[in-house]
Amino acid sequence: MPILVLGINHDSAPIEVRERVAFAPELVPGALAAARKALDCKELAILSTCNRTEIYGQLEPGRLLEWLADYHQVDLQQLEKSCYCYTGESAVRHMMRVACGLDSLVLGEPQILGQIKSAYAVARDSGSVGSLLHSTFQQVFAVAKKVRTETAIGENPVSVAYAAVSLASRIFTDLSQQKALLIGAGETIELVARHLLEQGVNQLIVANRTLSRAQQLADNLDAEAILLADIPQHLPRADIVISSTASQLPILGKGAVETALKKRRHRPVFMVDIAVPRDIEPQVGQLDDVYLYTVDDLRGVIDEGKRSREKAAEAAHTIVDSAAAEFMRQYRALGAVDSIRSYRRRAQEIGSAELERALAQLEKGGDPRRLLEQLTRSLTNKLIHAPTVSLKRATAEGDLERLRVVREVIGLDPSPNAELEKKDG
Repeated sequence: MPILVLGINHDSAPIEVRERVAFAPELVPGALAAARKALDCKELAILSTCNRTEIYGQLEPGRLLEWLADYHQVDLQQLEKSCYCYTGESAVRHMMRVACGLDSLVLGEPQILGQIKSAYAVARDSGSVGSLLHSTFQQVFAVAKKVRTETAIGENPVSVAYAAVSLASRIFTDLSQQKALLIGAGETIELVARHLLEQGVNQLIVANRTLSRAQQLADNLDAEAILLADIPQHLPRADIVISSTASQLPILGKGAVETALKKRRHRPVFMVDIAVPRDIEPQVGQLDDVYLYTVDDLRGVIDEGKRSREKAAEAAHTIVDSAAAEFMRQYRALGAVDSIRSYRRRAQEIGSAELERALAQLEKGGDPRRLLEQLTRSLTNKLIHAPTVSLKRATAEGDLERLRVVREVIGLDPSPNAELEKKDG
């Protein structure tokens, strides 16, 4: 049975459905054990993110869908409408596309590869990874690395948060040495913080109108929480300032920044104002040693990044298609090895049985030449019996394709015309 992918993502279902079939990280090992027992399968892995839930394994899709609906107590018909299913080469190609970020909401986003690696590790530690899933995941990881190395799929920013951090990396050669002040505590600022952490920034200050909300976000980021009113006090410490609030009036003015620059001895400050209306007075950008960008400045970076990634995606798709086809060719070849081994074992058993029979006759005083001729004839008849039956049946039924295949397998001219002409005559 070939590999199967059953999934639901941001394209196939709204968040109201996706969240109902999501697996919390701590529940995945138990879910794997429950699924393997209920479905009687040895290989299974579960990927669950904010945008998708996918199950990989070697099993029948209908039963897996029923199990998923039952496990999450979701209506089966509703789930069936929201899910997609791939098998064989299509499944491998899909897994590669996901790992490369080609199937993501944000084209080329890098986080998904780490999430897939984590899903594989959890499944492996749970004992639900066999030879098929192991070889498939390893090939998926190799292709994702190849795509990242040989294309520009992840080099250019395509979101406001990522664009802001990308610009910061152009100003500072080593972000790990910088301290960042994040103004606001909403979703965008949280995403900015995640990107900064990935780039090595480990000193974060979160400022918000309410300290409890700032503290809540800071706790998740191992950061420091302050009130907006405390910004002037902490501003001299910040090498990077990124702001995104819903304030109707500016939060940072030119005077406060000038004071901070003096205390910093005019070391440069990178600022991004993502808010609309703006949080940072435009006049701040006139100051020396301040690099101020607005959301409109980022839009150009984002559009450029999208065009670049779309072009890179074309090359990535070519790599994925080729790799998926090659993987399945190798997988089918492994299947042929088993068939060849079985066929060889059967031939050896026939040969051994005929040899034992001939030796027994020889011990009784049989004529060696006659026994050799009998051995050759009997061995030949038994070895060609199955192909002969297939040839006769294909010829009688006029099955050209099967006749061609059988003739090719036993080393004859694949053209079946001569056989059929004899039959017609």
